[in-house]
Amino acid sequence: MANPAVVGLAGFGVTTLLLQIHNLGLCGSGVVFCCALFFGGTTQLIAGFQEFKTGNNFGYSAFATYGAFWIALSFIFLIFDFQGAPGSWIGEHLHVTGTDLGWFLFGFTVYTLIMLIGSCAVHMAMFLTFLTLFLGFIGLDLVFLAGMKGVLFITSIDLIICALLALYMMGHVILLQVYGRNVWPVGGPLVKKST
Repeated sequence: MANPAVVGLAGFGVTTLLLQIHNLGLCGSGVVFCCALFFGGTTQLIAGFQEFKTGNNFGYSAFATYGAFWIALSFIFLIFDFQGAPGSWIGEHLHVTGTDLGWFLFGFTVYTLIMLIGSCAVHMAMFLTFLTLFLGFIGLDLVFLAGMKGVLFITSIDLIICALLALYMMGHVILLQVYGRNVWPVGGPLVKKST
């Protein structure tokens, strides 16, 4: 069976990268929406279901949860665009404020903290990915819940590093199989599993 992480990590990494490029003002929101819905969302969700079949709870939880995160965020983007639009059911019945988005992100901050603790027993690349993701969520919480817009730039840089780490891990898995050796090392775990 192929390793579902190769598409799950790609979906997470590419979508996270694109959103941060958007946050830095370098691209529009349309490509982010489409990528979040189909690649970051749907593809990651599928990867999570495939991880379920392998018995990998960590991968199952991460890919299914962050896949659902991207799909939900896509619909939040839609609500933002449609709210207040006359004659639109969405515009008249569903509303999202910046603070609402902040609480949505805060929920995933808590989840990411739990995954960060778990990542300590996987390998260093996984730990660094979840560490930068956790710090990124904290930065976004500050932007949307505390109104600290000035931290968005450093948060975007942090999350670009997170995206590149995820893509690095994807490359590690692919190159390990293709070359039959550890071309891109990921380091050992911070915490040894008890036997």
